Amino acid sequence: MLHADHRLTRPSTFRHAVKAGRRSGARTLVTHLAVADPQSGSAPRVGFVVSKAVGPAVVRNRVKRRLRHAAAARIPLLPRDTLLVVRAQPAAAAASYEELVGDLDRCLERSLMTGSGRVDR
Repeated sequence: MLHADHRLTRPSTFRHAVKAGRRSGARTLVTHLAVADPQSGSAPRVGFVVSKAVGPAVVRNRVKRRLRHAAAARIPLLPRDTLLVVRAQPAAAAASYEELVGDLDRCLERSLMTGSGRVDR
């Protein structure tokens, strides 16, 4: 389960992460990773967007549960003060948990890379 300290809940924070964040995409999902406020020292926060294009409510909730579980295990890998928005693509409905985790890992790896190396953690 994703602890309350690690959840994105405000629409303005989602917008900031999507507009200012580094975008990385895969077949089943797209991630947006942004630095919230370098001075705050807050824990990394994660939010999910699973639209009706993914499928009916049962499918959307299953995809969201899988993504939430995968993201919770990767919180220690994220730098402090970061915002991560994970947007599911329609292909996520038919994807296995392993496929979702693989795509999430690839997207996070690409987002955390900079021109000269990794983002400081």
